[in-house]
Amino acid sequence: MSSTTISPDSHAGRLLGLSPERLRGMRRGIEKESLRALPGGSLALTPHPAMLGSALTHPRITTDYSESQVELITGVHADVDACLAELSEIHQYTYRTLRSACGDEMLWVSSMPCVLPTDETIPLGRYGSSNIGRAKSVYRMGLGHRYGRRMQTISGIHYNWSLPGAGNEDYFGLIRNFRRHAFLLLYLFGASPALHSNFVQGRSHELQPLRKDSPAHAGDGTPRPHGEGTLHMPHGTSLRMGKLGYQSEAQASLAVSYNSLESYAASLHDALTRPWPAYEALGVLNPGGDYIQLATSLLQIENEFYGTIRPKRTIFQGERPLHALRERGVEYVEVRLLDLDPFEPIGINANTLRFLDVFLLHCLSSASPPDTPQEIAEIGRNQHLTAARGREPGLQLWRNGRQATSLHDWAVELLDACAPLAAQLDAAHSCTEYSAALQAARRAVHDPALLPSARVLRAIQEEHDGSFLDFVRTRSHATRADLLARPWDAAQQTRYEAMTQASMSEQASIEAADTLPFEEFRKLYVSASRLGQPAPASPVAV
Repeated sequence: MSSTTISPDSHAGRLLGLSPERLRGMRRGIEKESLRALPGGSLALTPHPAMLGSALTHPRITTDYSESQVELITGVHADVDACLAELSEIHQYTYRTLRSACGDEMLWVSSMPCVLPTDETIPLGRYGSSNIGRAKSVYRMGLGHRYGRRMQTISGIHYNWSLPGAGNEDYFGLIRNFRRHAFLLLYLFGASPALHSNFVQGRSHELQPLRKDSPAHAGDGTPRPHGEGTLHMPHGTSLRMGKLGYQSEAQASLAVSYNSLESYAASLHDALTRPWPAYEALGVLNPGGDYIQLATSLLQIENEFYGTIRPKRTIFQGERPLHALRERGVEYVEVRLLDLDPFEPIGINANTLRFLDVFLLHCLSSASPPDTPQEIAEIGRNQHLTAARGREPGLQLWRNGRQATSLHDWAVELLDACAPLAAQLDAAHSCTEYSAALQAARRAVHDPALLPSARVLRAIQEEHDGSFLDFVRTRSHATRADLLARPWDAAQQTRYEAMTQASMSEQASIEAADTLPFEEFRKLYVSASRLGQPAPASPVAV
């Protein structure tokens, strides 16, 4: 994919390159994860309902890590409202199907999980008997051994975004700036400042009981009911994106460079092929001969690499994502740091999407110097500071080697820089919603009580006797009732039932077409030869 003609050294030139036609060509889509929970607030252990179709092949409804973790996926949209309307419709069909198949199960509306069973009894996603279906389950088994199954039950929203004319250099410039400034999104949209103590049982942590008059656990170690089982960070924004989230010693050893497609691909290639001693000790098979991970390398596959944003390219059937990137370049970026907003029936609203559009345009159109190992370390520190303490008055973030910039001042600086882009988007769409989204962000920066994370804590304390569990359970019940009460017609039902049947037929065809034994398939799939070739080096001038 060729690079766009936006001048890399002229911010004004970049803004001029954003014509109304190009801005209207912006595309987005959403992927949203949610746990299925029982009315009392514990994890539903039932299989993914067959009435929802094949989790392997359904284009809109699948599972993430667990059978109990539904993932809902929109198509690609030119319009924010149309994108959210489709996400709402997918929710409606899912809820109607759950009511028929599973009774009173509900989708848990918080990123931090409901009450979980023992780690080994959290059910892994199942995708049928095909080689690719088995590989998806074995990969999840490996994640459980490497990070624990509980960590995988954390849920979030991913925002996929593209702009016509943007090429590899532009997208990687965007990614570098996004990572530098991602603290602002954690601050504005983080909605997971508290959790049920069941999640961290047996783990060291810095969380505090929300009700200081009693311990979080009874004498026998079981969680106390109501507020006594709630832990939080008083100024936290997103525990999901902090030290309790997707972290590991192995991945902490990675310092992935985003300076070019080539440097990113080289970093990922190394992690996918480098043996990791702890995983080698596990092996691929357990003593009973069952598969416990796909490979013994630092990463089993590309998706195991946890980041706040990823460069993406649509893959062909059976193709490795890194191969697709190397062969055909970046097609879009996937923003991965958004919490579920428990106050929104589908977990996100139009204001948030429009702010993300402005923010991503700012990241793409601003000068983006190369990253360095020192800056990568700073970015990690800022992420953890904002996740754990983002609303703390006077919080200082790291910038240019020093912890000397207040989050508030840096946020205001970024919002000021975004204003011209919001105006351009308003003009392109003949609306005022983009500037309104920016103004809402300004108000939240100046008044942290407006932030979702502050609202969550306030509601837990004032309306639910200090109980995270009761708060999320109540919001989940209300969301279920809301979505089931919305209008639904026969044409919608017929369309989704057709998708369900088509997905099941497609899975059966995949299974019937398999010829390789699984072990041969596995070795071929994880082999370095499937990762694509590095771009040829540029000739050296002499």
